[in-house]
Amino acid sequence: MSWQLFKRKKVATFDKNFKAAREAGGGVSLPVQDTRAAIEELSQVVKNDPEAVEIYLALGSLYRSQGEIERAIQIRNSLIVRPGLDRKFKARAWFELGRDFRRAGFLDRAEKAFQEARSHGQDPTAIHKEVARLAAERGDFEKAAESYGQLNLPLPQAHYLVRLALDRFADGNNSQAHRALRHAIRAYPGAVEAWLEQIVQAYKTGNATKVADILGQGLERVAPDLRFVLFEGLFLSVRRAEKAKESSLGEDHEWSRVCPDEKLVHAILPVIERQDPDILLLYYGAMFLLRIEEFEDAQDWLEKALMLLPDFWMARLELFELSRADQTLTPFYKEQLTFFIHRARNVRRFVCRRCGLKRDQLFFNCPRCRSWHSIAFRTDISE
Repeated sequence: MSWQLFKRKKVATFDKNFKAAREAGGGVSLPVQDTRAAIEELSQVVKNDPEAVEIYLALGSLYRSQGEIERAIQIRNSLIVRPGLDRKFKARAWFELGRDFRRAGFLDRAEKAFQEARSHGQDPTAIHKEVARLAAERGDFEKAAESYGQLNLPLPQAHYLVRLALDRFADGNNSQAHRALRHAIRAYPGAVEAWLEQIVQAYKTGNATKVADILGQGLERVAPDLRFVLFEGLFLSVRRAEKAKESSLGEDHEWSRVCPDEKLVHAILPVIERQDPDILLLYYGAMFLLRIEEFEDAQDWLEKALMLLPDFWMARLELFELSRADQTLTPFYKEQLTFFIHRARNVRRFVCRRCGLKRDQLFFNCPRCRSWHSIAFRTDISE
């Protein structure tokens, strides 16, 4: 690492609501108040013009986005049975009905609806995407990965290859699992979940040198704003291994052969030092140093992180924790301080860069807006 650095409300219009309505269910969610306003406006339009088929479709999508699946399904069915409905609208109604069923968890009905949509001429690519999602939700990760590969969507293809690998590891088919991970990285070299799983598997075998080698390769290929995921995932694995050892009472388990903490930390720190200065890499380096009680070095790394970003609250929290033993506090003050530190540690550290959803655990596909690899670390607590 280049250590020399450290030597010194606007109301939405009807048109906007209508556009959002047509896109509803495919990703971005409108704010609740805006969505309700759009539903009211579209409902009024439908009352005034019962033949406005596109408005019906948009209204159904808005109901779905609000979780009102039954009303969405009613709207689609009313269109499907309408006499003389144009073929393209019937295809669209079947397609949206399939999405409604999928959202409700009726996966078999969803598949049949998509088949009807295909027979009526709905865009085959759009149907193929929905079928891929159906396969993923059914747990058929091999089919999901294959479908996304056929769609030339390497990121979700790689993700579901990793999910397939996890299933294979659980079944004891390690060779197939490792093959799936290699395939994932070939499909999408920036697949952070694939690199992370390779790191975790090396950690489980007790090979600290291999962990460091894979980590170095992953840091070169993963997007810079996602590199922290590799360290967070490894750190979580270290904690899981610790808990498993405490509860196993000497019995054999999947974490029995992991690297000793000290050996692991001393293997990965040089990898971090070879990178350009980065606040999150410094922070995670410090967290690993704290694992092996090298407090002075950890403090040094945290202070360097703050030189890069003085407002980085997690680094300040850890530095404050390190200094508590040196402070003389009254019992009352100590109690209050412990309370606030505990609350600070429970703040959700991760956020979706696209929709703003905050989470306290890693995610690769945002649960709210369905964006891929949109996770960010909340370096500013006000984010």
